[in-house]
This record gives sequence, C-alpha cells and structure tokens, in this order.
Amino acid sequence: MKDCLFCKIANGEVESETVYTDELVCAFNDINPQTPVHILIVPRKHIEGVNALTEEDKEIIGHIFLVARKLSEEKSISESGFRILVNSGSNAGQVVEHLHFHLLGGTRLKPI
Repeated sequence: MKDCLFCKIANGEVESETVYTDELVCAFNDINPQTPVHILIVPRKHIEGVNALTEEDKEIIGHIFLVARKLSEEKSISESGFRILVNSGSNAGQVVEHLHFHLLGGTRLKPI
C-alpha cells in the first residue's frame, strides 16, 4: 500500500532505527517507547490488522513470534520477561492500519 507508513519503513523509503530485517518482516525501535525495550515487528506484506489475516498468513505470524524471541534474547530481556502486544482496531489503540507487534520489556510490566 503506497501511503502506509509501515510499508514505507519496511521498504526503506522512510528512515527508522531498524534492529532486524528479513524477507518476511522488518523490526525497528518505536519512536515513542513505552518501556526501555519497545520494538515494532511488522510484516513486509501489507495486512491492515488481525481481522484481515488469512490462512496464507500463518507462516508470517509464526515467523514474527520467532523473531520476537530472537530479539528478546539480543536485548537481554528473554530471561526477565517481555510482552508481545497487538492492538486491533481503533478502540484497541491501533494507530497505523498495518498489522504490527509490540515487543515490550526491560522493566517490570503491570499484569493485565
């Protein structure tokens, strides 16, 4: 999608603090971090949100969780704990209409 901010970041059209990239996903530091470690993991394929997922997206979603695990290890939060969060829809706080996963950690998070 040509006007999608996260598509532009994933394609290198918009600068970001990229921490991981491969053929399926791009991960970068959030510009407004809520925790010491706050990384967004986005699929390169434009998917508007959870409700737009299809059977063919299973590989991407599984891969995102493996990337999150790898990044949690690299950022030294795998042992102390981390949260993976997905907002779906405006009432849930989804601001950019491109599926993205927040990897949060580096501090004690409140139970939800």
